[in-house]
Amino acid sequence: MPGRCRGARLGERSLVKHSLDPSDLRILRELQSDGSLTIVELAERVGLSQTPCWKRVRRLEEGGFIERRVALLSRDKLDLVLVVFVAIRTRHHDSEWLERFAQGASAMPEVVEFYRMSGETDYLLKVVVSDIAAYDRFYKRLIEIAPLVDVSSSFAMEQIKFTTALPI
Repeated sequence: MPGRCRGARLGERSLVKHSLDPSDLRILRELQSDGSLTIVELAERVGLSQTPCWKRVRRLEEGGFIERRVALLSRDKLDLVLVVFVAIRTRHHDSEWLERFAQGASAMPEVVEFYRMSGETDYLLKVVVSDIAAYDRFYKRLIEIAPLVDVSSSFAMEQIKFTTALPI
């Protein structure tokens, strides 16, 4: 299933990577760095003429390699300075509980990332809020969604690295 990144089985992953040539990878790297580049600027940076570059970008979008283009906002300027990693454990692992919890937690705007985990922690949330009081309000809404065994919060003291760029 070349050209489809999402849900590729392990054996298909190598096919996906091989369907991208060096020009495709250069385009993806440049767009990860600056999604607002015009086709003219992008073509110049990757060493292609405009029409072939535009066709490649379109193929990468249609193939699902480029999911969307977004603006990265400043948490500091928006007063969303507190990052909290919330580890959740539950006794419930049935589909009804998961659907209820996943929908409820996903609908909370403070949750910017949400993962089902292996190991001791069942779910991990990355939450962004303005301060401890805002986190407390979030926490009280979170525990109302579905029965939980343990909610453990770790507050980020310093952001050492942040990137949205994938290692391609």
